Amino acid sequence: MGKFELMALPYAIDALEPVISKQTLEFHHGKHLTGYVNNLNGLLPGSGFENASLEDIVLKATGGMLNNAGQILNHELYFGQFSGEPTKSAPTGKLAEAIERDFGSFEAFKEAFQKGGATLFGSGWVWLSADKDGKLVITQEANAANPIQKGLKPLLTFDVWEHAYYLDYQNRRPDHLAALWQIIDWNVIEQRYQNR
Repeated sequence: MGKFELMALPYAIDALEPVISKQTLEFHHGKHLTGYVNNLNGLLPGSGFENASLEDIVLKATGGMLNNAGQILNHELYFGQFSGEPTKSAPTGKLAEAIERDFGSFEAFKEAFQKGGATLFGSGWVWLSADKDGKLVITQEANAANPIQKGLKPLLTFDVWEHAYYLDYQNRRPDHLAALWQIIDWNVIEQRYQNR
């Protein structure tokens, strides 16, 4: 136990099947994310970041501390955006209006977002974020980077590290990205947009 703890999944371990298998979640959440939490807690003593928030560490740290904190923050946003019983298949309200305004249509946004994930070289994340004026942008972030480092508010992310999909999709990253829309909880994404 340390300052940071492994987040509890807000759904059963098998709730996202067949999009994300129970086995993938057991490894991805139970082993990979646990490892980042343990690593960060081990790096905290004497670092000057003992009392810092996860966001502050991501904004100010470097090296292993940044990498582990970034991966915890990224995974908490990632795992927290899914539902085994999504209430709707597309955003509504202000978020839907912003997507229409900034991408032309929800379908055009999905296509651009999936392309961003499919074309990111190596390991990393594709993000939908809002700038300070509420304009939506898609960014590709390598390794453990997070859009907060660019002054953006992260809303939605797809993890394109191989450990996120390889057990279920092998090397078919685009198939994995296309399937994830089925389990997005748009209420969560809209809440993030409203709270930016």
